[in-house]
Amino acid sequence: MQLPPFEPNTNARAATPPEMLPCFVLDQRVMKRGGIIATRDTIVIGASAGGVQALSGLIAELPPDLPAAVFIVLHIPSNVPSLLPHILSRNARIPIAHAVHGEEIRRGTAYVAPPDHHLLIEDSHVKLVRGPKENLHRPSIDALLRSVARTAGPRAIGVILTGARDDGRTGMKAIKQRGGIAIVQDPFEAPFPSMPLSVMRDTKVDYSLPIREIAPLLVQLSYETVEEEERYPVPDEIEIESRIAEQQMDAGELIASVEKLGRISKLTCPDCHGALWEINDEDILRFRCHVGHAFSVESLNDGQSQMLEVALWSAVRALEEQMILSRRIVDRARKANHMHAAKMFERRAQEAEEYSSMLRRLLLAQEKGDVGDPALQTSTD
Repeated sequence: MQLPPFEPNTNARAATPPEMLPCFVLDQRVMKRGGIIATRDTIVIGASAGGVQALSGLIAELPPDLPAAVFIVLHIPSNVPSLLPHILSRNARIPIAHAVHGEEIRRGTAYVAPPDHHLLIEDSHVKLVRGPKENLHRPSIDALLRSVARTAGPRAIGVILTGARDDGRTGMKAIKQRGGIAIVQDPFEAPFPSMPLSVMRDTKVDYSLPIREIAPLLVQLSYETVEEEERYPVPDEIEIESRIAEQQMDAGELIASVEKLGRISKLTCPDCHGALWEINDEDILRFRCHVGHAFSVESLNDGQSQMLEVALWSAVRALEEQMILSRRIVDRARKANHMHAAKMFERRAQEAEEYSSMLRRLLLAQEKGDVGDPALQTSTD
């Protein structure tokens, strides 16, 4: 899909004197005659399956004098060290490191979400929170995008690259609500186009581009001035959900906040098994529990499937243990010449074995979905 084209401005960097590039990114102001105006100084990039290669290609093209800070979330396992900053630094021209809680944010620097922590921003500082997962992920792309939308407003640029499912979908909607720019990788190029496509279903994205064209666009956009932030007030749901992600509310306030977002449903949270509230969102069907876990309909379906699989394997274990115990009783009963009891428990052992085998066959035959959608094929029509 080709959305509004952009014209690279090769003179953009020369047009901005160095002394007018302040050190800290948030609330950046460029001095001009007649007043102080803001520029697009906060870039968020989210990726999942296939994201390392996409991020490497994009980050390598960003210049060392980029007048914006870059925040990166890549879905990674929580139990292994992340080598992403090292990998991205190989060809990068800007500093890249894992974000550190409380550090000041600087322009021309990339901050990578560390494993098992949500990356958020608060004023001009980084904030790391080991809060409830969103869309089964921690770090969550949605949590970061929402935090940036709340803090930076029209100064924010959101970028969603290749990935499975739909993390980033609601966060990009928040970016647009606050006057920011929404960019997605061209789904026809993305190895796993689910994430870009999910954003495009609900949000009027500004650009859908191949990786090679995103970095020049980010440079151009980062020099653009933006409208007054007051024109895009923070919606109540963005404020509430941002505070939930920060986990700085007590239990009573947290429950009351979730109740303000929607109505209680008949579903339960796959992570904590508490009640889920259906969020009042006309565009996206999604849910939250009072603990703070958040789900799109796709991630909730996957979470329930995982929960069901655990339950079924537990049933297999219980049936096989019943079979083992029943056969042990049969052996003892035969030695004691208690033939009636031996027949009864032999029948129980056979039934347990049959049910266990049936469940095992069901679980092993269950179709496992791919990690993401295959790359889209160009239509031949």
